[in-house]
Amino acid sequence: MRNVILSVGSEFPEFKKTAVISIEKGKEFYELSSEELKASGKWVVMFWWPKDFTFVCPTEIAEFNNHYQDFVDRDAVLIGASTDSEYVHAAWRRDHADLRGLHFPMLADTSKSLATELGILEENEKVAYRATYIIDPQGIVRWVSLYDLNVGRNVKEVIRVLDALQTDELCPCNWVKGEATLAN
Repeated sequence: MRNVILSVGSEFPEFKKTAVISIEKGKEFYELSSEELKASGKWVVMFWWPKDFTFVCPTEIAEFNNHYQDFVDRDAVLIGASTDSEYVHAAWRRDHADLRGLHFPMLADTSKSLATELGILEENEKVAYRATYIIDPQGIVRWVSLYDLNVGRNVKEVIRVLDALQTDELCPCNWVKGEATLAN
């Protein structure tokens, strides 16, 4: 049975999950919910990776962190997620130099329920594909990209698409912020 991937125009599923927000003892965990995100009135960029303690994943997570301020400047909440537990996330953050100073939460979908609802759970290994969702302030999916397990994504492209969506105008191929959009 093939997964049906939640796509553009769909309402992002409701969830309440534990996230790792710090490596400081006693302040590591936070319950993050879709309700809280919707109430913030901000755009949300949620990106998924397959497994902690692997090779491609930390390169992506570190690159998203390098561009964290770009998301903040665009009034967007950045969230990383995988099906690993919050304890594995916390251990990985403490262990990996590039992950210690993350500015965004690492969501733990240990039940795999959100990954399943999104249609991004790989059938054999039961881990999430490299998926990225851009969700508007009303909770509607406006962009989704999905990569195979062994291919890293381009964070600058995620930012470019977020910029284009936020114009609410027609944006031509390869459009970047500051360029003219298409007139109706």
